[in-house]
Amino acid sequence: MLFLALSILLSVLLLLNFRIFPRYKVDTFQAIVFNYPVCFLTGWLLLPAGQSFTIDFSQTWTWLAFGLGVGFILTFMLSGASTQRMGITATSLANNLSLVLPVCFSLFVFKTGGKVFDSLNYLGLVLAVVAVGLSTYKPEAVTDSSTKRSRLGANVLLPIGVFLFYGATNTMINYMNLHYIPSTDKTIQVTLTMVIGAIVAGIVMLLIRLIQGKETIQVRNLIGAFTLGIPNFLSFYTLVMALSAFGGNGAFVYPVYNIGVILLAALMAALFFKESLSIANKMGLVLAVIAIGLISWQELASLV
Repeated sequence: MLFLALSILLSVLLLLNFRIFPRYKVDTFQAIVFNYPVCFLTGWLLLPAGQSFTIDFSQTWTWLAFGLGVGFILTFMLSGASTQRMGITATSLANNLSLVLPVCFSLFVFKTGGKVFDSLNYLGLVLAVVAVGLSTYKPEAVTDSSTKRSRLGANVLLPIGVFLFYGATNTMINYMNLHYIPSTDKTIQVTLTMVIGAIVAGIVMLLIRLIQGKETIQVRNLIGAFTLGIPNFLSFYTLVMALSAFGGNGAFVYPVYNIGVILLAALMAALFFKESLSIANKMGLVLAVIAIGLISWQELASLV
């Protein structure tokens, strides 16, 4: 249970980083780009005794991992922009409820759901999508009505993008687990390979922006990379450790993890950043908890 609690705390810490970056004038783009080398260093230090990191270009999963790394950095950038413009609560909801997509792929495409979904499970999937929509509703105080509609419409796309991108990357991870991941003791190896893909993609994007004169590297952005990179890797690592502690029972760990992140993120946003929730946002928060509970009610009930 300790690893599960740590994973929840570390995941919320990522969102808090994005929220406070503007206060300290940390450039989110640069912090994300430089956070991946920090992730790699953190993972390298956690390699099991006797293991060394190598890249086998002859393996299909290596190239899929590279592709996932690119997806991760794009998703991370969306998450940062969404947190700053739509708030922690909406972004954490979109992030965590993206589990709907890999669940649907497991059920209808991969045929590896592990159980037969009943009407309550399907109702949970529908409510999850509704919850994301309600949580992203955040009108802005803009005097001109046309400008208000324009800004709101553009901002709403951010958590929706987070929902879709996180869902897509998690679906690909499930696909790799089914067909390409060599063994469970190689978890850090595979994760580090994904990080390499993110590092390459980030450096290419940064170089382009430097050449265009749109970026200036500053020390505070490197500091932000450390506060972001360490919890970024450890949140994933502790989640894997939690899965191992519960015998690989992802149907229990993931719902509890997602519910914990949603509720803790909303609490932190209200306490430290005075983020106000509209009635629609509160309804989305309640529906999110109900939805995740319905999706995995069988596993949760078996533990009571």
